[in-house]
Amino acid sequence: QVMLAESGGGLVQTGGSLRLSCVANGTIPRLNAMGWYRQAPGKRREWAAVISSGGDTNYLDSVKGRFSISRDNAENTVNLQMNSLKPEDTGVYYCFADVSTTLRNFRSWGQGTQVTVSS
Repeated sequence: QVMLAESGGGLVQTGGSLRLSCVANGTIPRLNAMGWYRQAPGKRREWAAVISSGGDTNYLDSVKGRFSISRDNAENTVNLQMNSLKPEDTGVYYCFADVSTTLRNFRSWGQGTQVTVSS
């Protein structure tokens, strides 16, 4: 079982920065892509950023140039540096990891961390 634990959320003013971190714990055979989804109040969860095991990255258009995702494969962590934050970035941010075992592939999720950007 792979468990993900996020940290780093909080309250920040418009234009501020936050850094989210996520660490994978447990028995970890292989981690493929890792990344972040977010869910604003009253809206569907949306994908925000992803990074492959080789370091290739991709971002939601609305966060490009402001968010930067990185990972440490030795530490099984993924981070999301968020700069120039806007009120529309407010929401719960969920870390995910795509896991491969000899028997199956599956996606693990964290519990989420709240990010609130005040105007």
